[in-house]
Parts: sequence; C-alpha cells; structure tokens
Amino acid sequence: MSSPFWSPALAQLEPYVPGEQPRAQRLIKLNTNENPYPPSPQALAALSDPALHRALRRYPDPESSELCSVIAAQHNVATNQVFVGNGSDEVLAHTFYSFFRRDQPLLFPDITYSFYPVYCQLYDIDFRTPALGADFSISVQDYAGEAAGVILPNPNAPTGRQLPLEDIEQLLRLQPERVVAVDEAYIDFGGDSAVCLVDRHPNLLVIRTLSKSHALAGLRLGYAVGQAHLIEGLQRTKNSFNSYPVDGVAQRVGAAAIADHRWLEENCAKVIATRDSVTEALTALDFEVVPSKANFVLARPGTMEAGQLYTELRRRGILVRHFNRARINQYLRISIGTDTEMAQLLEACREIIATHQNSTVR
Repeated sequence: MSSPFWSPALAQLEPYVPGEQPRAQRLIKLNTNENPYPPSPQALAALSDPALHRALRRYPDPESSELCSVIAAQHNVATNQVFVGNGSDEVLAHTFYSFFRRDQPLLFPDITYSFYPVYCQLYDIDFRTPALGADFSISVQDYAGEAAGVILPNPNAPTGRQLPLEDIEQLLRLQPERVVAVDEAYIDFGGDSAVCLVDRHPNLLVIRTLSKSHALAGLRLGYAVGQAHLIEGLQRTKNSFNSYPVDGVAQRVGAAAIADHRWLEENCAKVIATRDSVTEALTALDFEVVPSKANFVLARPGTMEAGQLYTELRRRGILVRHFNRARINQYLRISIGTDTEMAQLLEACREIIATHQNSTVR
C-alpha cells in the first residue's frame, strides 16, 4: 500500500523487518535474541526510586551526563568518548549519517545485520558487500581500497562468528582515513571488545547495546565509544534531529544496570553455558552449527529443510528465526533461552526429525 502524499523516496524504501513479536503468551520465544533472564536487581530498583518519579516532569539531561560517566568508567575511557542513544539502532543511524555519506561505497559483509542496507537506502549511501567465506568467516583483506567506511557486527549476525582483535586492528590500518564501526551487540557473550583499541585508532567507533547482555531490550538504550572527534560528530547529528533523545528513565536504569558488574558476568556465564550445551546437543542431532560467540546459534538441520523444521517448531509453539535468503536459507537462527526452554526445543527437534525420517522411509 502507498499514498499519493508520500514522497518518491519514501515509496521506494524497503523497511527493516524485525523478528516476530507474537501476542500469545505461551510461546517459547527464541527468535529475537532477547535475554532469557530478568534485568539486574539494581536496574529494577532504579525504577522505584522516588527521585526518578519526581524528575519525570522535567526534560531529561540532553547529554546523559551521569550515564556517560558510568559507561566511561566501565570502559576506562573519558566521558567525551561516549555517546548514547535510543538503542544501538539509533546510534547506528547517526553513524551512517555522520560518517558514511560519501562518494565511495560503504563496505559490510554480504550476510550481516539486515538493517545496514536499509540505512544506506534511507541516506542514499552506495554500498558494497564482500562475501563471507564458505564457513561464514570474514576476510579483512576484502575491505581494502577506496570506501566510505566499514561497518560490521562482531560477533557477526546472524552467523555468531567473531573476528579477533588483531583482525580488527588490521582492518583499521587498511582504512586509516575512514571510520570503521564495530557493532558489538553480542560481545559480552564470550568475545573481546574493541574498546581497548579506541585510544590507538582515531577511526574506530565501537557501538554497543543494553538490549542483549543487560536484558533491557524494552528500554531501548545503546551507546558508542570512540575518540572525542567522532563523538562530537554524532552529537552534531543528534542535536540537529532531537536534542532530548534518551529519556530520564532510560538514563537512570541504564546507569544502574551497567554499574552492576557482578550481575552481568553471572548472567552472561549462564547464557554461554547453555549455548555450548545446546551446540553439542544439536550437533548430536546431525545439525551443522556455526561456532558462535553470541547469545544465539546458526544451525543447519542435516536431514530436512530448514523452512520445514521452522514451520513444525512453530506449530509446537516454539519460535526460531528463518531467513529466506541465499546462502542461509537452510539454516535456523536459534536464540539461547533458559535451560528448560532449550530442553523443550531439543525434544521437539528430535520428535520432528524422527517423524520426518519415518515418513521419508515409507
């Protein structure tokens, strides 16, 4: 559907399609990489703080100063090296507008976060997508040459593969005159953050979210870490669009969540342990599982079509993600839930595969 009142550019947009958010309450939801556990008790306590209630009638701090200070302390950087926004998607949008609108193409992998080409279309950015290897690995040499910049998730999504820090550094040296943005939405689940490289590389911007490892997807809060000149660029874009983007509730709750280091470590350790056990169990069921450092796995069933398995799981009230795209259309992306949820997933897979094999034999 379109409208004669739409501009031509709007009519041509192909918006990002997020994972299904069903209204039914009894589904096992393993399709959008949400954290299976509640947020930090300190974050929940911040919601009940009377000072927060009194502050709601005022505009929030436009610079999110307290939150930036907590983030800076967490990463051992200066406060002027931190930028916050409404989820990492808003930070990404400002990054695309601020740094990648150039004559050369932006570079990102052919299999990656599908919002990237949407931003390119929105901001009229040309792009090129070097192909991942047969094992879904990234070769940094593919990102040399003239470019508007580079952006990639690390670990990559939806593959879960991580690029080591030495490869990130090589990538930064390949594009010394352009911004290299590293999208670390899943880094806390076993990866090594590139924030430690920021002071050595003026072209590095690291983008993070509280949606995954901090279990605050409903809050919509993300941030970037980079040298001060990059942060100033993001601030210029933000202040030309909305000078009060992050609400007071998100600032207080986010600061409390980030300060709770022990909770983060314990929560991520639980998810990692479940991911590793699920990988082993799926492999035993003849799945090909891509090595993951995220809170999901990308797995290919060995004896039936991925789309068919997706449909059968959904009939049993279990949601996973199936991307009907070249190269990954025979894989399912499975978010890591609780141990109980994953046990139900595995049992359903055993039953479905056994039924399929019996029907095939007949």
